[in-house]
Amino acid sequence: MIPYAEAYSLQKRIAAARKLGLIDDVLIFCEHSHVITQGRNGKREHLLASESVLRQKGVEFFETSRGGDVTYHGPGQIVAYPILNLSAIRRDVVWYVRQLEEAMIRATAEFGIVAGREAGKTGVWVGVGKTSEKLAAIGVHISRWVTSHGLAYNVSTDLRNFDLIVPCGIADRKATSLEKLLGRSIKLDEVTPKLAAHVAEVFGLELQRIDRVELLEKLETAEQPVAATA
Repeated sequence: MIPYAEAYSLQKRIAAARKLGLIDDVLIFCEHSHVITQGRNGKREHLLASESVLRQKGVEFFETSRGGDVTYHGPGQIVAYPILNLSAIRRDVVWYVRQLEEAMIRATAEFGIVAGREAGKTGVWVGVGKTSEKLAAIGVHISRWVTSHGLAYNVSTDLRNFDLIVPCGIADRKATSLEKLLGRSIKLDEVTPKLAAHVAEVFGLELQRIDRVELLEKLETAEQPVAATA
């Protein structure tokens, strides 16, 4: 669990070090306290709650540099931030987004649920009756082919919080969660390893687990030559 502002700051530090080749690719998995974020293409009218209502509910609001519209993050949702150098993988923004979708589709299949894409709509969707509901959202930023921001996958998220927004600007579709689809309780640590493995798989990367303290130590070491030169 990490506040959104802290995660955003950490991403920017890692991305800066990655651009300079001072650190390897990093895949951060975390969970946020209640927050609504608006991407570069977002419309404020897609935020349906006033500032006073957000304060009352303890929901923060941030404008961010990612693509996409308005979305919600909160407990029970896996948020993943891949900070990758696409120059060493494939310089293709659309392909990158499709691969993030593919990783989540494969992870969902491990729970016996068929998920997929919808034409013209980013993210991962699951058919429910005659319509479909959104299981996961994607919003990315790419600078000098280094990625940041990423994906949000609903595991046991309280879906009522999506009523505060028009999710991703799509008014006629609802959000869903893995827990709702399975009809049973499920913990994030049942899902995260599967999602991590599939993200590594689709990008042809090898995973090496690192905890938060180790990551910060590596980052501080990477930043020292920059600070000494400045």
